Amino acid sequence: MAYEKPIYSDFGMTQWHWLVRHRGRLKLGKNTQIAPFTVIDAMNGVEIQDNVKVGFSSVIISHSTVDGRTGPVVLKKNCKIGANTTILPNVTVGENSVVGANSLVNRDIPPNEMWFGSPARFHKKL
Repeated sequence: MAYEKPIYSDFGMTQWHWLVRHRGRLKLGKNTQIAPFTVIDAMNGVEIQDNVKVGFSSVIISHSTVDGRTGPVVLKKNCKIGANTTILPNVTVGENSVVGANSLVNRDIPPNEMWFGSPARFHKKL
């Protein structure tokens, strides 16, 4: 199956039922797979590089009104984000890294590592 670019409704919903706020600040690589019910708030920039997979009902935010935290989010090539994971502002997930389901990512994750939990913690090298 060939890669298709998302088509956005006037409200930012894609044909695959994930939502993007501030979509002009979303940089989306090729062959990304973002599952339904995911929300991306790209107010301060979100970059999702090639071959990234994001599980169901995940939240990726670059601006938090709760604690005032802001900054871009970068998901590097080939990383995988488990379902129901929240990625907070100013975080980079490294190339080939895996974040387990139901995790809260509040700091950078180096390349080639597995992290999970709330908050996410290092588990092992890949």
